[in-house]
Amino acid sequence: MTESDAASSNPKDINLCTLSQRSIDWLFSADPTLRVRSSMAMLAVLLMLGGAGVMLWLGYTGLAPLQAMVWWSVVAVGGLTVMAALVRCGWSARWRDPSMTFQQILWAISCSAVAYVLAAEARGIVPGLLAVTMLFAALNLRAKQIVAVSLYALGAFSLAVLFIIQLDNSTEPALEIAYALVLVLMLTGCMLLSLRLYQLRGRLRKQRQELAVALKENRELASRDALTGLINRRHMRELLELEQRRCVRGVRTMLLAQMDIDHFKSINDTYGHGVGDMALKAFAQTVRDNIRNSDVLARWGGEEFVLLLSDTDVAGAMLTLQRVRAAVEGTTMPDAPPGLQMTVSIGLAEHMAGEMLEVTLDRADKALYSAKRAGRNQVRFGELAAPAGWTPRQAAALCEEDAL
Repeated sequence: MTESDAASSNPKDINLCTLSQRSIDWLFSADPTLRVRSSMAMLAVLLMLGGAGVMLWLGYTGLAPLQAMVWWSVVAVGGLTVMAALVRCGWSARWRDPSMTFQQILWAISCSAVAYVLAAEARGIVPGLLAVTMLFAALNLRAKQIVAVSLYALGAFSLAVLFIIQLDNSTEPALEIAYALVLVLMLTGCMLLSLRLYQLRGRLRKQRQELAVALKENRELASRDALTGLINRRHMRELLELEQRRCVRGVRTMLLAQMDIDHFKSINDTYGHGVGDMALKAFAQTVRDNIRNSDVLARWGGEEFVLLLSDTDVAGAMLTLQRVRAAVEGTTMPDAPPGLQMTVSIGLAEHMAGEMLEVTLDRADKALYSAKRAGRNQVRFGELAAPAGWTPRQAAALCEEDAL
């Protein structure tokens, strides 16, 4: 054992990892959706804490009134903390905006406008805090919300500038107007860039959806036969391997039936490939209409099909296949040429636990050719696949009964 293996198997390390994971789940929630919302809300709180630290520094250095900065920090951080708690506890899940992003941004803008008034001569740093808030809006809000937030910011800071000009005689109105114009330019630019980013997000979301649809269609094309709509040979092999593993564990039983449309080549030669394609589609639909939803039919190649029957015994499978054989014989196709009739020959084999799939398919294939040699339009049971408790004579009698 290597040192890394020994460390990974150390109970203390495992306990620390478990404790760390539980702490993260407690803080952000184990639910993936709620975790994303909680983490974004707490990020907003951390950013506001950073802004509060800057404002407290201004108060500590005497560039702004310290007491006002303390109260502002408590209110600003406290408001976002309450909202983050509502998001984390899931109380906001019933609202239109469960992440409360819009409310958080409005609160941050309001606090920034108040800070602009309280910061006195150091108010020039406040637009930087506002820019962070507008970045949040650009990344998380819809177009109407972005416009609403930008207009609200313009209104809030316009009132702040007017308040300063009217009540603070020591300020220079021209300088305050210059500050206001810069804020207008910044907010207008942020709004336009945010709207552009929203368009890009929408385009990217649409492209992802189109890509998902295209991938789904490609998977369908890769796993299904285009003519009949049945799963193809490659996908059927995957399902058979899965069922084989379940059989090894003793969870399920599995029987395989090989089907072949009788004299299909003569149908193509006599009536043309168009009629042959129509016959294949009619055959596939007829079989699907006469099997269980849990049974799986696949086009194996040409006029050959494979049917997977699970959770049934040989007797039940034989009854199903006899019903399928009779239904195919009685199938009438619209617009079919006069005299066209389909029949099918079927070979059945039971998969034995631990047996290779090729062996089971080979026995089903031999049973199929046995049905063809016996005159076609028959169901035959493959040898060496009698159910537990059956004697060879009972299995042979079942095969003879099928041939009648």
